[in-house]
Amino acid sequence: MTREQLEHAIRAAGAISGDRELYVVGSQSILGPCPNAPPDLCRSMEVDIAPKIHPELAALIEGSIGELSPFHRTFGFYVDGVEMGGIILPDGWEQRTVAVDNVNTNGFRGLCLDPADLAASKLVARRAKDLEYVRVL
Repeated sequence: MTREQLEHAIRAAGAISGDRELYVVGSQSILGPCPNAPPDLCRSMEVDIAPKIHPELAALIEGSIGELSPFHRTFGFYVDGVEMGGIILPDGWEQRTVAVDNVNTNGFRGLCLDPADLAASKLVARRAKDLEYVRVL
């Protein structure tokens, strides 16, 4: 995934949910604080996005631009609508998010995890792919 694709995902998820602010979590949130992150950190073609104000709309995002959707087939990446309740993050993470808010996001703001918070979340998950991601990070 590229920073431009992340911006597109934020724009699309915002348009679907109507939320002006969206949390970007998971591995591709690295593209907020590190727009030119190394390729080994940007391999995933999915971005996890949670609406901040209307979390109940995560399923709508997933159904509209998720895996195997026309969006996925057209653009080569997709958005997983997620709920923040299932993600373990350190205290204070919300104050450390990095905003992606520019002309390409069309008035929507993606709040990406700080790299340290991203690493902590991956370490808690402890899946092999998460541990490898943290090693590279």
